[in-house]
Amino acid sequence: MGRLGLGGHFERLAAQLDGVFGADGVFAHDRLRFVDFVDDVEELLEKVAWQEGGDKKAADGFEEYMLRHYRG
Repeated sequence: MGRLGLGGHFERLAAQLDGVFGADGVFAHDRLRFVDFVDDVEELLEKVAWQEGGDKKAADGFEEYMLRHYRG
């Protein structure tokens, strides 16, 4: 991502997601509801798309897809 000039975006993303996953890499449901996590990630993706001159609608459908496939 750094070579593409997007490193700054993903550093912020990593900082915002810190604590969402346990040391074992498993999503920490006791810290944040999965639906809230997915919504936050979609918003971050929209911001990255907008900042890179794209259409923030590029991230539309992410939340629906994730919830449909991984909510369980």
